[in-house]
Amino acid sequence: MPRYEFRCRACGDTFEINRPMAEASAPASCPHGHDDTVKLLSTVAMTGRGGSAGAAPTAPTGGGCCGGGCGC
Repeated sequence: MPRYEFRCRACGDTFEINRPMAEASAPASCPHGHDDTVKLLSTVAMTGRGGSAGAAPTAPTGGGCCGGGCGC
């Protein structure tokens, strides 16, 4: 289940709520009972092994910026 991060405008507290994606835009009250909250834009961190253990990372070779197509 996705986790969404909110900030309370009244007290400044930042908190997280687990809820289904269908309820992503539903309002949320802060843990202190305030209703004036805003959903924050969060980034996703993905970790793990992209290849076999001990293999050297390879540079991107596809098109697009910094993928070999723009020459940067």
